[in-house]
Amino acid sequence: MFDGKWRTQVDAAVKPIGNSLKKAGISADVITATGIVMAVFASVAIGSGHLHLGLLLLILTGIPDLLDGAVAKASGKSSLRGAFFDSVSDRVTDGLLFGGITYYLVESDGRAWVVMLPVAGYITASIVSYIRAKADALGFDAHTGIVERAERFVLLAIGLLFYRNLLIPILALIVVLNLITAAQRFIKVWGQATRQTPALSDRRRRRPRSADPTVAQRWQARSNGRGRSSGSRRPPA
Repeated sequence: MFDGKWRTQVDAAVKPIGNSLKKAGISADVITATGIVMAVFASVAIGSGHLHLGLLLLILTGIPDLLDGAVAKASGKSSLRGAFFDSVSDRVTDGLLFGGITYYLVESDGRAWVVMLPVAGYITASIVSYIRAKADALGFDAHTGIVERAERFVLLAIGLLFYRNLLIPILALIVVLNLITAAQRFIKVWGQATRQTPALSDRRRRRPRSADPTVAQRWQARSNGRGRSSGSRRPPA
């Protein structure tokens, strides 16, 4: 929901900062890497029981995620490499944060179902991201869902702030919202793919067998398709 409603406004707000960082010689990749480093510190703080410090570091982790795209646009160097690095860094950051929460709950609570909540949160978040990434690769639109990465960050922040009463319920809520979002995206892409399948099947039946592409040709076509630049660093969320 964040990308759909406020992405334009946020991009406009951070554009001057991106220009300043670019003039200072700071690259988008450096900012992305800084976010990973901050996530490591946040994970350690949370895992060791310093949840309010972890909350502060969580907020700091989100700042590079806002700025790397602005710097890339300011430098005119938005690229597939940057988008790839950004997407991988998001998954690593998610794993670190949920991992830190898991370790904290192992030490402070120990109940199996409670410990599994952040694990389930990470798994379901990864499914949400994968559905969009795969849909994009196949040429379908999966931009839908009630929760994305930004909303998960906000929910985690609230859970860490009021961890005594809200951390466990919010983790459960994240799992449920992730599952709903995954279902929404799956249904949307399934419908798009279903509408295209009959037309593709008809064309294949009418085409002579000699016209079928070889394995090498199909691989080359897929590689060419993946090589098209989207012009943005924003990864699937």
